[in-house]
Amino acid sequence: MARILAVVNGRIVPVSAPVIEGGTVIVEDGVITAVGGSDTVIPDGAEVVDAGGHWVLPGFVEAHGHLGVHEDGEGWSGNDTNEMTDPNGARFRALDGIDIDEVGFRDALRGGVTSVVIKPGSGNPIGGRTVAIKTWGGRTVDEQIIAENVSVKSALGENPKRVYGDKKQTPSTRLGVASVLRDAFVAAQNYVAKRDAAAAKGEPFERDLGKETLAQVLDGTLLWDQHSHRHDDIVTAIRLAEEFGYRLVVNHGTEGHKIADVLAEKDIPVIFGPMLTSRSKVELRDRAIGALALIAAAGVTVAITTDHPVVPIDQIRLQAILAVREGLPATVALEALTTNPASILRLDARVGALEPGRDGDIVIWSGDPLAVDSRVERVFIGGTTVLEPSADGDVRVVERWERFGRTSWLR
Repeated sequence: MARILAVVNGRIVPVSAPVIEGGTVIVEDGVITAVGGSDTVIPDGAEVVDAGGHWVLPGFVEAHGHLGVHEDGEGWSGNDTNEMTDPNGARFRALDGIDIDEVGFRDALRGGVTSVVIKPGSGNPIGGRTVAIKTWGGRTVDEQIIAENVSVKSALGENPKRVYGDKKQTPSTRLGVASVLRDAFVAAQNYVAKRDAAAAKGEPFERDLGKETLAQVLDGTLLWDQHSHRHDDIVTAIRLAEEFGYRLVVNHGTEGHKIADVLAEKDIPVIFGPMLTSRSKVELRDRAIGALALIAAAGVTVAITTDHPVVPIDQIRLQAILAVREGLPATVALEALTTNPASILRLDARVGALEPGRDGDIVIWSGDPLAVDSRVERVFIGGTTVLEPSADGDVRVVERWERFGRTSWLR
């Protein structure tokens, strides 16, 4: 029997389509099947949730976070973000270090975030594979995966210079960082040629997981998520991408406004942020929230990131609010939290909007999420309640232990 959810009487904000007052969203077996007005037919047996006229939006998509690999409040023991023992970490996978029970996931739900792309850190020129997951609902992290083949995280600029410069090894300069990337891609090209030649001859071939990962970047299976703040680092990222023919996504883009016309001309998206930080290093000297509005005004597709836990993930909408104050149109701000990160990272068949065919990831807000006083009231992932009103007037996470009929893991 189909599991059906009907959210009714809401101010439906699909983001990808016009607002519907007093509207309805139907989810069947985890997938949205209808988004319409009050006359939408509700299937028999549906669980009906009255939104009470409040705002109903798709769950936010955090396009660049370290949720679960850098556990909030756990110190060094919970920080698995950077394997800083090899400049080329193409074989590393964020998926292997995620703790889905850490407190950050609960914060994500309270902030209306239902999907996150988790990335290795920026200490290495090549950090490793990223993964897109839901922020709740699985018994294991594998049951929360949206897409395992999303991108590879790479870093230019100060971070890898500092990490390996302190070790007195390559790369200790921007020249060295670029050479590590270039050498790695040439090695991957050679690997592909030898692999294909061996396959044509029916001969055995020794696999190399790092080179296989980069081969998938070269063939377009994986995107290239480039940590780059300064405008010159962004230009180096563009140069390398054009040299090897892979799809570049600029992450952070602090000085992206200085070359916004170039980014727009080359159709390179920017995952911008985090914004609520100090100028903690030289490459952040020109950090400004208003830069996002300038980048978007040039025609660049933008998303907003907290870089959690650099900024707590539940503050992603606060960053959007501040960006609106600094000139970003409110419509673009909502897109930067939903449809844009989904499309940039090729997740838009599943998440990022309320429309038939996408996952039933729905958040009911007390009001406009771009208003400071609005709060998350209820969250559904795949049509299943994961955050709901509590008896004390706050909200509560539907905990994993509840499937065993317990009130905690011990009782």
